[in-house]
Amino acid sequence: MEKSIVSVSFVCLGNICRSPLAQGIFEDLLEREGLVEKVMVSSAGVGHWHVGAEPDARMQKTANDRGISLQSRAQQIQSSDFRGLDLILAMDQSNMDALLHTAPSDSAREKLKMFRSFDPEADGDLDVPDPYYGGDKGFDLVFNIVHRTCPKVLEYLREQHNI
Repeated sequence: MEKSIVSVSFVCLGNICRSPLAQGIFEDLLEREGLVEKVMVSSAGVGHWHVGAEPDARMQKTANDRGISLQSRAQQIQSSDFRGLDLILAMDQSNMDALLHTAPSDSAREKLKMFRSFDPEADGDLDVPDPYYGGDKGFDLVFNIVHRTCPKVLEYLREQHNI
């Protein structure tokens, strides 16, 4: 039986920089591809510090300057979230470690992948750097990584879920 809606979530530390950017870029990609009705997109953080907050203003500016609107509010991933998700993408290894700890079962852990495992330019580096404590160049770098990787994530979902 084919599932009618596929759900994917992008996860970083606090859900205010990398994962909301990935959510915004992926939503934009889905809109351009006419797949908004087929894929549900979310983002979350492994930590609780920013729950309810808008994405970081610097990340919003970086995205807006490139035509991407970030509409999400920070939330923390819970073990119960794994049930409704088909694919959970960690932005770095520390996020993956936290997700592995949070996952309620082996079948839940099978939904986890490193986001940059889809990056054609990763060259073995699977961490999306956290730009929070750096300057503007860090936000540009993260945008470029996420922008080139999201289409590959969509390719994977098309193959795995026939969307």
